[in-house]
Amino acid sequence: MAFFPLGDLAFAQNVGIGTTLPDSSAQLELSSTTKGFLVPRMTAAQRSAIPQPAEGLLIFQTDGAEGFYYYASGVWTRLLSQAPYPGVTICTQEWMEKNLDVTTYANGDAIPYVTDPLIWTGLTTGAWCYYNNDPSSNATYGKLYNWYAVNDPRGLAPTGWHMPSDAEWTELENCLGGSSVAGGKMKVTGTTTWLPPNADATNSSGFAALPGGVRLNIFVDLQSFCHLWSATEVNSATSWTRYITTYGGTLDKTSFPKYYGISVRCVRN
Repeated sequence: MAFFPLGDLAFAQNVGIGTTLPDSSAQLELSSTTKGFLVPRMTAAQRSAIPQPAEGLLIFQTDGAEGFYYYASGVWTRLLSQAPYPGVTICTQEWMEKNLDVTTYANGDAIPYVTDPLIWTGLTTGAWCYYNNDPSSNATYGKLYNWYAVNDPRGLAPTGWHMPSDAEWTELENCLGGSSVAGGKMKVTGTTTWLPPNADATNSSGFAALPGGVRLNIFVDLQSFCHLWSATEVNSATSWTRYITTYGGTLDKTSFPKYYGISVRCVRN
């Protein structure tokens, strides 16, 4: 049985621990300058075994994709700690201003990090990697994802965002004057993040495209090509992408095998 000193409790319509004057809007107020509030800690299996969890129930998961999870609408969802992604409005759309950099799906499940090239090329499920398996590329260029991660029903995009369809990419390029000039209006300028010549780059749209390269069975194109997935598949083996190169200002459309690893930008819901 828990015991609290009578001086620390206010027994009325609300309760205070560490204070005799709990706020009237709080059923329970804890006050301390030396201690925190500790929620139950448990494994994912223990969390899943909770019988009939109440809406809004909160726990801290100690294994897997560890962190705080809350129960709502029949699903346990992880409270993510990363800061919201900055966005830029271009015509009627809002796009992420940087390449995606997450290691969990929207529901908190971990996305596998795969470094082995033979395993990577044989995948038919979601995965991510750093370019050249080198974490130092991450701060500038973000992570590379295969299309299976893009299409995973658990959601690769953070809350409030979604993966752009081929039609949404077309809407963007038309808004920027067509595919022949849209790429230049989307590219970060200069030759710090892009290799020379970075031709026709103005970034007048604010999209701030970065050349994160591509993973096949090897890694290629870092600093010279910005490849970006769409959510629209061509067939069972390939999906539509867009790309911009250092050699000109076009935004080109092509298709890639779904196991390729390339960058991701999301669009606001």
